[in-house]
Amino acid sequence: MRIALVEDDAELRDAILAPALVEAGFEVAAFGSAAALYRSLLHRSFDVVVLDLTLPDEDGFEVARYLRSLSSIGIVMLTGRGGSPDRVRGLRHGADAYLTKPLDIDLLTATLHSLSRRLEPSEAGTARGRWRLGDGDWNLLTPDGDCIDLTASERSILRTLFNADGQPVQREELIACLTGDVYDFDPHRLEMLVHRLRRKVAAGSRQALPLRAVRGKGYVLAVSGRVGAASG
Repeated sequence: MRIALVEDDAELRDAILAPALVEAGFEVAAFGSAAALYRSLLHRSFDVVVLDLTLPDEDGFEVARYLRSLSSIGIVMLTGRGGSPDRVRGLRHGADAYLTKPLDIDLLTATLHSLSRRLEPSEAGTARGRWRLGDGDWNLLTPDGDCIDLTASERSILRTLFNADGQPVQREELIACLTGDVYDFDPHRLEMLVHRLRRKVAAGSRQALPLRAVRGKGYVLAVSGRVGAASG
């Protein structure tokens, strides 16, 4: 499981929580603010967010509400506020669990493992199961979470293919997204761009890009739906 740990106490975050979660077998990315989490979400995905309520830039309840409006990602609130009203508020804002400090690490890891069973195969499978574009469509995100930076030409080609929603795209349409003068564009250049894109993806990830040539038509990207990460 990929865990986003959002905690503004640097010592608790970096010296205690993150190492303990890694030792428990989780993949952990640690952040000290809501803004840092949001920036990361532009180009990567997580299965669960462990969220402190007291952050320097945004209230944790509002962060949880925003995350829940986007997806069914797992949310574990971690806070020193143990009162019933705060607990109820946290659960109403979308938290799956509400843990109080001082924290029992064993309880946190047990909560995460329990939550992972809810996430599979629905959210965890969905997050890893699709090719998508992120960061204003300047990154290609693989089903396994790898992030591949795109050139302007690659971005234009992939945006057109994703927008086709699994339908073949004519070579002329792909050429038109690359240049304003389709008649002066060498079609072999498109083939070379596609070839290089495939090689680039294969080198930067563990999967082959499902981009196929369609005889007599053009190319098709065999993914279901266009799913872009949030962009700022």
